[in-house]
Amino acid sequence: MLGKQIAFFKWMLALCLFSFSFGAAFAQEVTLEDETVALITAPVIESDAPDYESWNATAERAEAIMLRDVASRFTLTRLRVDLVKWRNVFSGQLDKNERRLTTLSQQITALGEAPADGAEEVPSIALRRAELAAQFEELSAPRQLVNEAHARVDGLIRETDRMMRARQTSDLLVRSESPLNPTLWSGAITDLVTSFRDLGAEVVVAARADAASGALIRKLPAALIYFGLAYFLILRARKWLTSQRFAAGAIAENSLAAFGFSIGQLSASLIGLVALTFAIAALDLQGVRSSSVVSSLPSAGAIIIIGTWLAAQFFPIAPLFGPLGYAEDTRQKARRASVALAWVTGLWQPLAVLFESGGSSHANNAVLTLPVIIVLGVLLFRLGRLLQSPPADDLPDEVFQQGRIRLITGQLCTFVAIAAPVLAAIGYAAAAEALILPMIMSLAVLGIVVYLQTMVNDIYGIWARARDRKSETLVPVLIGIGLLAVAIPLLALIWGASGSDLLEVWTRFREGFSIGETRLSPTDFMTFVLVFVVGYILTRLIQNTLKSSVLPRTRLDLGGQNAVVAGFGYVGIGLAAIIAVTSAGIDLSSLAIVAGALSVGIGFGLQNIVSNFVSGIILLIERPVSEGDWIEVGGQMGYVRDISVRSTRIETFDRTDVIIPNADLVSGQVTNWTRGNLVGRVIVPIGVAYGSDVDKVTQILREIAEQHPMVLMTPPPSINFSTFGASSLDFEIRAILRDVNYVLSTKSEMNYAIAKRFAEEGIEIPFPQQDLWLRNPETLLTTKT
Repeated sequence: MLGKQIAFFKWMLALCLFSFSFGAAFAQEVTLEDETVALITAPVIESDAPDYESWNATAERAEAIMLRDVASRFTLTRLRVDLVKWRNVFSGQLDKNERRLTTLSQQITALGEAPADGAEEVPSIALRRAELAAQFEELSAPRQLVNEAHARVDGLIRETDRMMRARQTSDLLVRSESPLNPTLWSGAITDLVTSFRDLGAEVVVAARADAASGALIRKLPAALIYFGLAYFLILRARKWLTSQRFAAGAIAENSLAAFGFSIGQLSASLIGLVALTFAIAALDLQGVRSSSVVSSLPSAGAIIIIGTWLAAQFFPIAPLFGPLGYAEDTRQKARRASVALAWVTGLWQPLAVLFESGGSSHANNAVLTLPVIIVLGVLLFRLGRLLQSPPADDLPDEVFQQGRIRLITGQLCTFVAIAAPVLAAIGYAAAAEALILPMIMSLAVLGIVVYLQTMVNDIYGIWARARDRKSETLVPVLIGIGLLAVAIPLLALIWGASGSDLLEVWTRFREGFSIGETRLSPTDFMTFVLVFVVGYILTRLIQNTLKSSVLPRTRLDLGGQNAVVAGFGYVGIGLAAIIAVTSAGIDLSSLAIVAGALSVGIGFGLQNIVSNFVSGIILLIERPVSEGDWIEVGGQMGYVRDISVRSTRIETFDRTDVIIPNADLVSGQVTNWTRGNLVGRVIVPIGVAYGSDVDKVTQILREIAEQHPMVLMTPPPSINFSTFGASSLDFEIRAILRDVNYVLSTKSEMNYAIAKRFAEEGIEIPFPQQDLWLRNPETLLTTKT
């Protein structure tokens, strides 16, 4: 009883609280009624407007820098960052008041066009039109300001990019004195010796200081642990994984295991490089110049490790052929050239940093750079010539090879290998470095892409064989396209593009492009594709349901069912396209003029296609010909197998397909043997010799016709004595068949029965005979003698 009372009081308390809340809300609504009405009637203007004063100051500063054209690259980079921030602000405001403006535009359109000059309009409508126009102008003003600011900042960013590219180009085209001049060699050698002496001095000074303070003893244990780990991973573990990889790769079925060992080899080496970096950092013996050199060691080590690894994958030791499939001698030479190329490129990174930190002149840097570029050019030339070599004669079928790509890559390597040393020799050291180093890095990136593609092909091949789906080859191709798409930004960065350039391309891509007054962005395109695909799938699902479950339970014949299914498909796909266009926000009204101009040309140029399309719709609606009918048109006879938008496919009795335009079926003469029903007539002609008993022949033929199971007795078969032939008395059996599709087999069976009965009854079936009479034969005998 007490529980019931407590529950009752809880319900009463909840009811009181609800009543109090409702009353308070109602009172507040009544109190703010006038304010609510004002908010509803007032135009909605978003308050988060940009700070145009600050923007104008930034824009004027940028324009002044553009006019003077003396800013450094650092200043231009900072300026571009500020401009990009402002563009992001304005981009977020481009659709300002979009929905409200759309509603106002629809309201103004609903009022109709304003009357012509001199005509009067209803005062209430004129007043409402003026109010809506004023609201539209008031709401359009912020959007117009944002559009103007966005166009301004976009133009400034473009000018900044052009100026930065011009500076980059001018830096590449700076020509110093030729490093072949012997007078420069002594200074360059002096700078080289000084750089190494200063580097060693910094390390020695730092080591002595740490040894004196006892810090070196404290740092050694951690450094030795990292050095030991690096030694084990880079040398021991890498060597063991390499041997296991070749053992697995020697067996075709273990190609996936070989890939796993190969990736493990690369991973172990890179982790060992990280451990080596930690070991050097743990010692902490760097000075001003040595710290810059040490910071470049990870990238240098990564170049050496990845380059050596790629050389082992593409040019392996026998019995492996590698993805390119070269012979053993070519693989050995290419592997040595690739490894040497990786080592020289990797070691050049810290050396270049050391030279730059020493403050050497451009002439001395050019002298020190020339030998390195010459060595790289020789190795790259050697590799390019080897890449153009033909593959091995006993190459397995599963080995990946692209002859044209290998040939083009080899030719590019050969060209760069010659051009870069020549540029360095005449004084363009920066241009030579910007040519040969990106080429080597590009080879590495493309090599990784090819290797991953080969691995994907092998993995997918194993998966497809396990599921007996060998015909599906589109998935590896799509993955390869994706890998290439990922490699393109990396290649752009390698060849001098900056991160801001890639971001700019991505920004332009997201903004889309304009068609008339409509801007199409990737988001709009994805929305269009998604909605259309969903509509297409739903249409196909409903078509399958109608064809398999709904229509077979109706009284429609097969042709009518196919017509309904096909018609629903046309309507569904059309609606899916319209809904997709609407959902994506694509305004096609701006294309109305263009479409009207093109319609004339389309009408003349595509009149046959349009005629066939309309004829196909007529065939589906009127159904003079349906799928499954036996028709004869244009000398072709067969069954209708498919009625599409443009043509109809007929399968002849020879099992060949004949494609007939729909216009020929609508405007031409068509014989439909099975239209409406399958009943048809068979005519069997037969001739007997003169002198035969015609009544007996008639009786035999009637019995044969009536005994055939395909012949209908209503109406009964008829035997016609058709004519007196040249050599025979001609008769015909005319009978109605239950299914005209069996007319040929029925005619053949009747002929067999007629031949058998006539032989039993002694009735002769004649064949044409002719007698030759010679007139005046004695004349021929006289002439012969």
